Amino acid sequence: MTRAKTGIPGFDALVDGGLPRGVSTMVVGPTGSGKSIFGLQYLYKGADLYDEPGVLVTLESRPQEVRRTATTFGWDLSRLEADGKFVIIDAASNRAGLPTSEKHALRRGFDLATLAEEIYTVVNESGAKRLTIDSFSALNLPSTTPSVVRGEVLRISALLNELGLTSLLISDTPPNGVLSQPTAGHHVAQGLVILHLDMTNLSLRRSIVVWKMRHTSHSLRWHELTIEGDGIHIGDPLT
Repeated sequence: MTRAKTGIPGFDALVDGGLPRGVSTMVVGPTGSGKSIFGLQYLYKGADLYDEPGVLVTLESRPQEVRRTATTFGWDLSRLEADGKFVIIDAASNRAGLPTSEKHALRRGFDLATLAEEIYTVVNESGAKRLTIDSFSALNLPSTTPSVVRGEVLRISALLNELGLTSLLISDTPPNGVLSQPTAGHHVAQGLVILHLDMTNLSLRRSIVVWKMRHTSHSLRWHELTIEGDGIHIGDPLT
């Protein structure tokens, strides 16, 4: 099993050296837990350190917001975009009913079929090896129908796997809860990483656990997650 190094300090040691290539992993957590930064850092470091082009499908933050966020960590997305190593698919503007000047965007209405077509085109043009969808929750899948959710997650995962992508699907959980039981969609993904945000001694603490990861051994312990000036770092196991 070949591995895709994430470029997130401390994380690869939790999954036997990196994410299994060609599979999709859901990264789940509440607002503020760091999941969007996790997905962006995975793409940026992949392109910058490992020469693996990446695609970000943004459904909630508009591309300029993403680029501004990146600069706070010293990540120059514009340079990678100019080199063809980083591509943003703007689906957020369409969902918000706003115009966009981005080269790659959904302009003919929003649905899964249109999104899949755009991903297919961009990946083939760019030779991308990595992809992040942020956030998968914004696809507004009918969560009251588990069989439909499983089917849609499976359909998207199958497309990404067919394209040979090692993908992260960012997803939300309630702001005050740890995921106690995987949902129908989580069961379909080959990997599931959970981020948590709780209050300890009157301060917020972030943590992370690899809930499942097919085709590899992995840590089952919660670890400290910190967001520093250069991005996310994974620290020691929590006690």
